[in-house]
Amino acid sequence: MRKVFLLLSLSCTQFGVFGQKTISTSTPITVQTLLSKMSLDEKINELSAVFGWEMYSKTGNTVATSEKLKSKQYLPGMFWGTLRADPWTRVTLKTGLTVKQAVEVTNAIQKYATQHDDNHIPIMLAEEGMHGVMAIGTTVFPTAIGQASTWDTALIRKMGQAIAAETRSQGSHIVYGPILDLAREPRWSRVEETFGEDPELVMQMGVAMVQGLQNGPFKTISTLKHFAAYGMSDAGQNGGSVTLGKRDLNENILYPFKAAVKAGVGSVMTSYNSIDGIPCTSDSVLFTDILRKQWHFNGFTVSDLGSIEGIFTTHNTAKSLADGASQALKAGVDTDLGGNGFGKNLKEAYDSGWVSLAQIDTAVGRLLKAKIDLGLFENPYVDVKIAEKIVRSKEHIQIARDLAKESVVLLKNEPFNRKVLLPLSKSLKNIAIIGPNADNMYNQLGDYTAPQDPNAIITVLKGIKNKLPNANINYVKGCNIRDTTEQNIEAAVNATKNAEVAIVVVGGSSARDFKTEYKATGAATVKENGKNEILSDMESGEGYDRTSLDLMGLQNKLIKAIVATGKPVVLVTIEGRPLNINWPSEHVPAILAAWYPGQEGGNGIADVLFGDYNPSGRLPITIPRSVGQLPVYYNHDRPVKHNYVEESAKPLFAFGYGLSYSKFDYSNLHVEHINDGENLLKVSFKIKNVSNIAGTEIPQLYVHTIVSSTVKPEIQLRNFSHILLQPQEEKEVVFYLNKEKMQTFGKNEQWSVEHGPYEICIGSSSDNLLLKETVSL
Repeated sequence: MRKVFLLLSLSCTQFGVFGQKTISTSTPITVQTLLSKMSLDEKINELSAVFGWEMYSKTGNTVATSEKLKSKQYLPGMFWGTLRADPWTRVTLKTGLTVKQAVEVTNAIQKYATQHDDNHIPIMLAEEGMHGVMAIGTTVFPTAIGQASTWDTALIRKMGQAIAAETRSQGSHIVYGPILDLAREPRWSRVEETFGEDPELVMQMGVAMVQGLQNGPFKTISTLKHFAAYGMSDAGQNGGSVTLGKRDLNENILYPFKAAVKAGVGSVMTSYNSIDGIPCTSDSVLFTDILRKQWHFNGFTVSDLGSIEGIFTTHNTAKSLADGASQALKAGVDTDLGGNGFGKNLKEAYDSGWVSLAQIDTAVGRLLKAKIDLGLFENPYVDVKIAEKIVRSKEHIQIARDLAKESVVLLKNEPFNRKVLLPLSKSLKNIAIIGPNADNMYNQLGDYTAPQDPNAIITVLKGIKNKLPNANINYVKGCNIRDTTEQNIEAAVNATKNAEVAIVVVGGSSARDFKTEYKATGAATVKENGKNEILSDMESGEGYDRTSLDLMGLQNKLIKAIVATGKPVVLVTIEGRPLNINWPSEHVPAILAAWYPGQEGGNGIADVLFGDYNPSGRLPITIPRSVGQLPVYYNHDRPVKHNYVEESAKPLFAFGYGLSYSKFDYSNLHVEHINDGENLLKVSFKIKNVSNIAGTEIPQLYVHTIVSSTVKPEIQLRNFSHILLQPQEEKEVVFYLNKEKMQTFGKNEQWSVEHGPYEICIGSSSDNLLLKETVSL
């Protein structure tokens, strides 16, 4: 047996992340050597990822490994959410871990594991991290729908590196993210966690995040979520079944996943839903044929929480829990998130002859390889001094602010009293700040956020006060997001009458509270409105699916009352999904969509409102007029939609749309055939800033397939850029179109580039295509 000699006389905090003290080993570590030493029970337990927040105890400021950890006969291979704190876990700001304590806990866990496991195998720790590590004291970035609104892959890559640094420096190794689901159903509760509705945008943003998480100075394993089609469930029901054809699956849903696998992603998570009658967690076509055989993925897979059990309990396509465990393992699922899907069920499946030792060894080997590649056998420890310098550093806060301001989408900016309202003048003396989301820190942070120090979170009210410290700013909440038993609209109106401008901040919330009930999966349990009970603001976030997209509670009443004062009004929406703003779009002169902008949201929004940042955000998802239009995503298959009896079939705001304080001209489109071994077409054109204000434009390339063997969308985004132009500056933009972007999954279910013809379209949004040229391939 290989021996590992721990330097027990040294404090765990003396072991650094890289280049510090290491554990000495007597023989080289290989997967086969480890497998040969492990019993069947040890192997099966290696495939479990259990709740990490249960593995430590905290008394005052002292932390240690918990009795629950010490009671385990066989240690699991992974812990999930060791640093996590939220109402579902019941870990609070007081009972949770500071950065220093997080390091102490993860080091203690590794020390215990390597001492007490017969084979001295360290434990991998996984954390939620789509918009920052879900831990106390970490940097909270905008949620993914806001990240996608930046259309800035370089900035997303920087954010990924920051999240990796804050994860790895505290002793964890895996980040659950990015989420590559296409959000085609805005009623769905998890839209905020996605990069939107378009496969190209989701792909480019997702690849950038994978690169940031895995390729920076602090390397983590990125876990793609959710494989596959989770974001388009029937009726917007979280985890519900999906009605989907093979071509849509291959050409759109799998498109971003394939690119992320090519970029080297280390892990993939299953999805709760079924596709065409097959639960994704037991789908060997997805996890073996496509993921491994076709795409050559060589990392490990993990179930979503409870999804292995769900094969039996929810989908009813297994005759027992053991049968479900067998189906998942044979389909290609390596790790059981939660620890209740494999374990004794997989042992029963083995004893029944449903799975073989070779199949178990294959899954275990993938987990062990990941640990070896991370260097955990040589050094599983981290240094508290390094962590305290990195977590929520000035550099990371600046990235959060850059993302916050770039994620703001200017939807409308029309004249008020013959003058365009935005940007607002910094000479304003009296400003009314109104609305339920103007000064509620958790309402702007989104789901999967740990409790945070209020001093670290900048609300819109704080941001405007920071911007105009000498102005008279009068804040009135006006109403709640959902609850109608409390309101002070009259006070909000009076504040507006005495102001030069009113900034009204409304929308939604994914802020969990400790009164809400949660399912075993962590999704919220939605209750009907109770009498004499104040409703929480939460109307979005996992489990909070909706039948309407209307602003809830008295928010519309509040907006109308403020507009009725006759004062200039700027509307800011802070939300997790597109909400109905039909009335404001007609009656409010200026509207900003800010999604959930993170801890620097207030500063970022103030930067845009007062002209310190020229808005460049573009919509990553269509804003509909009503739920009656759904589905309304822009790249639906032909034919082109016709109008309804009650309203237009066109959305309120189209995918890719967003205004700027600058104006841009497009010209000189040229499409050239090339054959450099990868690319098929070179597309070039010019953009000029024809205004006197520097600004960032997001030129977008769409392909219109004029004739094809199968039904196609009218247009499909195939590239975009993020270009800063000084006043009167002109730049040439060059895009390339390769086989991946032009191919079709044909009638014979084979990929090919059909001869065409194709129309290459350039514009500023999906409904504003300014340059077009037809070409054949």
